[in-house]
Amino acid sequence: MALTARAGLLALVGAAVVALLWPSWAGVVAVCGVVLAAIAVDLVLAGSVRTLTFTRSGAGTVRLGEDAEVSLRVANPGRRPVRGMLRDAWPPSAGVVTDRHRLSVPAGQARTVVTRLHPTRRGDRRADRVTVRAVGPLGVAARQGSHDVPWALRALPPFHSRRHLPARLERLRELDGRRAAHVRGRGTEFDSLREYVVGDDVRSIDWRATARAPEVMVRTWRPERDRHVLLVLDTGRTAAGRVGDGTRLDAAMDAALLLAALASRAGDRVGLLAYDRRVRAAVAGASAAELLPALVTAMAPLEPELVEPDARGMVGEVLRRVRRRSLVVLLTGLDPAPVEEGLLPALPSLTARHRLLVAAVADPAVTRMARARGDAEAVYGAAAAERTLAERRHVTALLARHGADVVDAEPDRLPPALADRYLALKAAGEL
Repeated sequence: MALTARAGLLALVGAAVVALLWPSWAGVVAVCGVVLAAIAVDLVLAGSVRTLTFTRSGAGTVRLGEDAEVSLRVANPGRRPVRGMLRDAWPPSAGVVTDRHRLSVPAGQARTVVTRLHPTRRGDRRADRVTVRAVGPLGVAARQGSHDVPWALRALPPFHSRRHLPARLERLRELDGRRAAHVRGRGTEFDSLREYVVGDDVRSIDWRATARAPEVMVRTWRPERDRHVLLVLDTGRTAAGRVGDGTRLDAAMDAALLLAALASRAGDRVGLLAYDRRVRAAVAGASAAELLPALVTAMAPLEPELVEPDARGMVGEVLRRVRRRSLVVLLTGLDPAPVEEGLLPALPSLTARHRLLVAAVADPAVTRMARARGDAEAVYGAAAAERTLAERRHVTALLARHGADVVDAEPDRLPPALADRYLALKAAGEL
């Protein structure tokens, strides 16, 4: 049961009547009787909220930052109409624009209300209860009841870095020979023969073809296809660090999506593994057309776990899943302790079988602190930031000595930097 503002107004009018016209206990009893009678009439004649049935439909997924609509069909099988308010409750991160709707459902009929959502966080956003308040004919009191009507809206990663894709695809087409830009060097697929010019790598000379031709002939190469790229997301505690408007994990996902889109266009097979102390998500065997939808669906519910990642377990899982030589892209942090104590001892078994590329998200706040001057506090902050940057450079050097390439960049620069490093490896024939 719920009382409306009209009930309070009615009680206020009754108090005025008692005070001005009927100042006695009899007046008090009479006014209270009138108010209670009005409440009873509304409760008896209001439509039943317990018998209402609900059905949801609408969007099941939405890209973060975009709007989605979820419809709620309300059916009234009772003999009285239901008029009042409906509240469709969602968690705050679902970004409900309006969760309260006026409702009028005649007996034996149904009506549909639409809730518009604008999620502010990635992941699954689940609907809470639907509460209906059916007001009686006098508008003094209402029946109220709640119903569980489950629905989940999955907010997918926004993929802001897609704006960098056209330029990288253009470079990929050049590497692929579509503009006759052949790549010279070792480790790529043979494309054709041509005459030697000054500056060509002597290792590209085809001596058999030269013996049959009047000129020295060299081989031209094109980037290899059907290679395997495995994206490994570290979902341990360091991925929970805030950088800019999101976490390190969010920035790593954005970079991984750009690289996946580029590699799939290059004809490579792309997989995903999210790991901390166990496998959190995995994608394997997806076709080029299915890859991005599969990746964003797998990434959407991921959240950083506040545990120290198990580097040996991660390496073992990679070796178990990927048999042939591949490019393993590890998106993790460059914090000295986790790398030196956890990752470095496990690297030799990984780099012996695969090419390793480590991508790390740098904190732009540290870079700003390192440039700050002006007062003693800013200078001390700059000194601390410089020490942090020196530690990252030290860890980068350690990883390089263990055979890993490292890309360390701020969130908005990491996706294009990682894509460029992939293209450089492709051009050099080192994949």
